Amino acid sequence: MSFINNKNTIRIVFISSFILLNVLLLFGLSNILEYLNSGADRASMLHLEKETVNTYLPKVIWEKGKNVGREMEPNTLKMVEKDYLFSWYIKNKALENNKKSGIEDFYSKNTRINLYQSIDYNLKNKISIESTTIKHFPKLEFYSEDGQQVVFTDKNVIEFQKVFKDKKLIAEVQDTATYKVLMLLEDGFWRIRHFQKIKPKAFAKDTLKANPEFKVVGKKIKYNNADFTIKGINYYPKNSAWDTFGEKFNKDTIAKDFDIIKKAKLNSIRIFIQYEDFGKADIKPEKIEKLKTLLDLAEVKDLKVIVTLFDFYSDYTLESWTLTSRHAEKIVSAFRNHKAILAWDIKNEPNLDFENRDKKNVLNWLQQMTTVIKENDPNHLITIGWSNSYEATNLEDKVDFVSYHFYNAIENFEAENSILEKATKKPVVIQEFGVPSYRGLWSWFGKNEKGQAEYHKKMQELFKKNNLAFMSWTLYDFPSVPDQVAGKWPWQKLRQKKFGFIDKKGKEKPAFLYITNN
Repeated sequence: MSFINNKNTIRIVFISSFILLNVLLLFGLSNILEYLNSGADRASMLHLEKETVNTYLPKVIWEKGKNVGREMEPNTLKMVEKDYLFSWYIKNKALENNKKSGIEDFYSKNTRINLYQSIDYNLKNKISIESTTIKHFPKLEFYSEDGQQVVFTDKNVIEFQKVFKDKKLIAEVQDTATYKVLMLLEDGFWRIRHFQKIKPKAFAKDTLKANPEFKVVGKKIKYNNADFTIKGINYYPKNSAWDTFGEKFNKDTIAKDFDIIKKAKLNSIRIFIQYEDFGKADIKPEKIEKLKTLLDLAEVKDLKVIVTLFDFYSDYTLESWTLTSRHAEKIVSAFRNHKAILAWDIKNEPNLDFENRDKKNVLNWLQQMTTVIKENDPNHLITIGWSNSYEATNLEDKVDFVSYHFYNAIENFEAENSILEKATKKPVVIQEFGVPSYRGLWSWFGKNEKGQAEYHKKMQELFKKNNLAFMSWTLYDFPSVPDQVAGKWPWQKLRQKKFGFIDKKGKEKPAFLYITNN
């Protein structure tokens, strides 16, 4: 009897397993069919969804107005825009790498022939082209009744190209072009059927009305038409060094620090935004809210703020331009009317990247960022925080005032600053300066707290004598310093921890007497 029961049990298990296996196979096949028939097929196969979000995100503004034919559905317009941008991305990568992969997914037969010919020619002549677009202003002209065809004009597309021959840069081109585009819906996807460059027409750009409180007149910064000499300090909360907007962000802590700064008779602070920390191109709402809280507190305390937008950033390739443009655009447009802001500082010490990232790449990127900021915020000043006075005249025609950092011997200060003052027509700000109060095993000849105080006393005498704008480094000594700031070695970190006017226990150091010259 037990034998029969075991036999029946085995039969049941076998039949159940067979049924389960068939169910799983049917489920798998249905998912495969659903995947193959989904509208995301090409993008998913080529990993474009992730790649374009991470590398290519130009601004697209559709011109409003009626089109010939059928009324365009909002969702369809989004799909057209998405596939159109993918086509640009594929074309850019194809001309950069001289490879044809992906072209047939976004271009119909006749159109891709022209691209293939360009790639073949470039391969033969050892030419490659890096390119990107920053803005698109398309206007829908026609949408067919059957929903299979669209025609639009993409006006005044801002393009940047670098042309290489034998891997050597031979040309850099910035162009504004207009394109007539025909796209067809094929297999559920929009492909480019016709893509013709035409002569651009005059384009009336929307400009924001400027109402600046800060202006530059000659070599003076003016605030509400009165001279304004920056007397400030670089600011991080004591326990959030290089992480102002992180998990330890505390409104009360910042308010107390601002009281200290204001009572010390300073009138401004400089703060830092880290590109990745804020979400790159996709700005995190909670970071914007924290920045607003800080700026609101500064306004209440009557402190003006210089906001550094790209701290810890070092990718200046054309491929990154659209993402960094979106980053800057979203932040400055959110705060273009905020009364606490004195200026946007594009990048902290970008000249330190000249050697490894190529000076021309860095300068081109900086110039592009000045354009983005001015377009989105005409109310505030722009500067760049150079690491020394010798590089500070780079792009001086693009900024409102020149900023540099001074960490050389104090006896060289007047001569260095005088050379820069004579070389530029813009106001000059000493944006960082200071010495650490550290003398020990790793720094036998460093300064103790008394020596630090003597340094600041002498510097403030020079600032007062020459009526110079300054921002010292920094309010606090820090309990800890990230490796990426000063390196991992103790002789690097110990010095960086000790630049403050207030020690890590909250006690004013002797140098606090000379935090300003009022």
